[in-house]
Amino acid sequence: MPLTPDIRWIDTPAALDDACAEVAGAEVIALDTEFFRENTFHPVPALIQFSAGGPVWLVDPLEVPCTEAFRRLLAEGPLKLLHASSEDLEVFAHWAGVPPAPLVDTQLAQGLLGETPSMGYQKLVEHWIGETLPKDETRSDWLKRPLSETQKQYAALDVVYLVQVWARQREALERLGRMAWLEADGAELVAQAARSEAADGQWYLRQRQLWRLAPRQIEAYRRLTTWREGEARRRDLPRGWLVHDRVLYAIAEAMPENRFELASVEGIKPTLIKRDGDDLLRLVGEARHVDEAELPPAMPSPMAPAFKQRFKALKRVVAAEAEALGLAPEVLLRRRDLEALVTAHLESQPLPLPSGWRGERLNAGLVKALEELPR
Repeated sequence: MPLTPDIRWIDTPAALDDACAEVAGAEVIALDTEFFRENTFHPVPALIQFSAGGPVWLVDPLEVPCTEAFRRLLAEGPLKLLHASSEDLEVFAHWAGVPPAPLVDTQLAQGLLGETPSMGYQKLVEHWIGETLPKDETRSDWLKRPLSETQKQYAALDVVYLVQVWARQREALERLGRMAWLEADGAELVAQAARSEAADGQWYLRQRQLWRLAPRQIEAYRRLTTWREGEARRRDLPRGWLVHDRVLYAIAEAMPENRFELASVEGIKPTLIKRDGDDLLRLVGEARHVDEAELPPAMPSPMAPAFKQRFKALKRVVAAEAEALGLAPEVLLRRRDLEALVTAHLESQPLPLPSGWRGERLNAGLVKALEELPR
């Protein structure tokens, strides 16, 4: 049977500061969040959970702003445990203004132990503790008040086992000599959270069909996605609600010069033209007049034999090293990282080789594999 946590509800700044004082001397603190994000760009915090292995504090962010004491606890203080932390880091950045650090993501830790890289929290607890957690409140309305006792229990269980799980993971990682790897990955997660807004101009690179566009069209798509990112944040709307990727791609492909041509773009809605048509046409026009030398390079086709040959060669290097370490290949290098290496090599650009421990394990093999291929 799952534990029955000792739950402490926090709905005043003073109560939050008192809880911070209680856990300030702890070695680790488990954290989680519940949030709403169906019609906003920024996640709307609905609940903040934390525990140092004893009581579980549930913070009501609808009533309590982040206090300086909790901000210090997040940014300095003990080691923070989160599971599958990417969206939680956004919640903390939005509500508290700082990411939790130092950070251990227990999902990443499990991946470094050779297990399923994306193991969910329930599976993790079952694997290490042998408990089966309820899933009844997974899609619960966390913004309603008051929360039911079932909701509170579910939310508390999301952190109450993390300290125990981490103790076991840590032992296993130390036996394998991989603690430094996890610490480096945690630091990189924190760094990514801190620089996410500064990377807005790189959103266009996530488009997997860029290779179908000419350089000037790529520049148009880059400008359109950068504009969309800024506007989505400013208006607090999901990116797709403002304008979907496929529509921005179609606009860049068509390079319309006026509203009539813009209206003929597949998938575009009259409301978008009325509201933002002038901005979209301005951005396309700017791309049309960029100097040739300043345009981004054409992207190589992933269907071309030269691309496939390089991709397969690099993939073999990663697969062999992953097998030697007992890890899933994607823990070492993601597909898009391999594609970036291939693209750089085909364009005779500096290779974006992995850094840190991954670079130590992979870079010599990756470079050698490419050097042995015909140009």
